[in-house]
Amino acid sequence: MQGLSLQSLKKHKALIPLYVCTALGCGGAVFYLARLALRSPDVSWNKKTNPEPWEEYRNKQYKFYSPNIDPAKEGSPAPKF
Repeated sequence: MQGLSLQSLKKHKALIPLYVCTALGCGGAVFYLARLALRSPDVSWNKKTNPEPWEEYRNKQYKFYSPNIDPAKEGSPAPKF
């Protein structure tokens, strides 16, 4: 198929931005999924050492920006089990 080898890619230079955009999109998707799997309090990889990982976020602001809720003043919006 044309455009898949380096020799044919030199002839069809218009395909280079397509490959760059596709690679950036795939890289962004992999980064986002890795961030969700590693940084989210909803995911627990080791349940023996930390059986309730959401408790770490009880007094922290989980949202990036929250103009109406201040956990330091009002307490945590997290439910108490």
